Amino acid sequence: MAFDPAHLTALRREFHRSPELGFQEERTKARVAGILRDLGLEVHEGVGVVGVLRAGNGNRAIGLRADMDALPITETSDHGYASQTPGVMHACGHDGHVTMLLGAAQALAADPGFDGTVVFLFQPNEEHGLGARAMIDEGVLERFPIDEVYAIHNLPGAPVAQVSTRTGIICSSESLFEIRIRGQGGHASMPQAGCDAITVGAELVQSLQTIVSRKIAPGAGAVVSVTEFLTDGQRNVLPGNATLRGDVRARSTRDRNAIGGFIRQIANGVAAAHGVLAEVDFNTEFIETVNAEAQAVAVAGVAAGLGLDTVANREPMSFSEDFAHFCAAVPGCLLLLGNGEHGPHGHPLHSSDYDFNDDLLGVGAKFWAALARDRLPERPGSAGS
Repeated sequence: MAFDPAHLTALRREFHRSPELGFQEERTKARVAGILRDLGLEVHEGVGVVGVLRAGNGNRAIGLRADMDALPITETSDHGYASQTPGVMHACGHDGHVTMLLGAAQALAADPGFDGTVVFLFQPNEEHGLGARAMIDEGVLERFPIDEVYAIHNLPGAPVAQVSTRTGIICSSESLFEIRIRGQGGHASMPQAGCDAITVGAELVQSLQTIVSRKIAPGAGAVVSVTEFLTDGQRNVLPGNATLRGDVRARSTRDRNAIGGFIRQIANGVAAAHGVLAEVDFNTEFIETVNAEAQAVAVAGVAAGLGLDTVANREPMSFSEDFAHFCAAVPGCLLLLGNGEHGPHGHPLHSSDYDFNDDLLGVGAKFWAALARDRLPERPGSAGS
C-alpha cells in the first residue's frame, strides 16, 4: 500500500469525516488495524490498537503514539470533508496524528533500516485524560516493553512544520474541582431570614483568584478558572444550594497539590464565615507531561537533520496531554508540530472551524521514520536510508 501525499490526504480526510468520541473509536480502530495488517505488521486490538514492527535481532524497542478520539463539537467548516457525525468533530487534529503515524508505519515496513522493534500505539480517549492510563492498565507496556516513547501534537499558530520541544515540563496538569455550598434559601424579599448560597458562591469565585495572584510564585504558570456556577434559585427564590466547578492547570506536582489545598482552605473559610457548609472535590486526570532529556535532545537533532525549523527549548504549554502517563512510565518526549499561522490551520485547537494542515502529513511520517532509525541501531547490511 503506497502512502503518497495524495493518499495520506485522502486517508486523513476519511478519518475527519467520521469522528468518534473517546472509547467509542470502533470504526477508527478497525480502519487502523486493517491498514497495519495490510502493511504486514503484527496487530493487537484492545482498548486501543498496537502495531508491532520487528527488524533484525536487536532487543531495543521504541514506542510511537497517536491519539484517535474526537470532540463533542459541531463543525462549522465549509470544506468538502466536514464531519458527517452530528455534534462530533476532529477539532484537535487527532485525525492527522493517526494518519502521520500510519504513513510512518508504511515507510518503515517497506524499508526498516533499523535493528530492533517499533511499537505503534494508537490510543483512544486522550481528550478526557483516560486513554493512556487505560492502555497502561491493560498491560500494554508489559506486553510490548519499550525503552522510550514519543508523541506528536500539532500546534496552530506556529509556522508550518516547525518542530518545538523542551527537556522537562512541556504540558501542564489538569485538575477539576467542584465546590458544593449548602446554605439556607428563602424568599427574595427577606434575605435576612436565611443564608443564600449564591452570595457565598460569588465571594468564593473572587477569593479563588487570590490563589494564583498571592499564594503561588509569579511565573509558575498556574491557572485557576471557575467555569460553572449552578444554583437551585428562581426568580423570587434565594438559593439554598450552589455548585461551583472549575479547572486548574499547574506545571509541577507541588503547585498542583498546593492549589488543591488552598481551594479547600478558602472554601471552608468562606463557608464558615457565612455559617454554611462547603464540600470540595479535587481530582486530577491529566498529570504534568515531563520530557526526558535524552529523548528531547534526540527529537531536536532528528528534526534539525531533516532541515525542519527546530526550537529545542520552547516555553511549556498550558494545555494538558495524557501522553504524560506514558512519559511517567518510560522516558519519553512530546513534540509540537506547527500547523500554520493563518486560516483554519491557525485557528485554536477545539474551535469549531479548526482544521489539521494536510501539508504536515508527509512531514510527520518522514520525521517518525527518521526518529525510529535514529533511536534504534542500524540494521546490519542496511542501505542506511
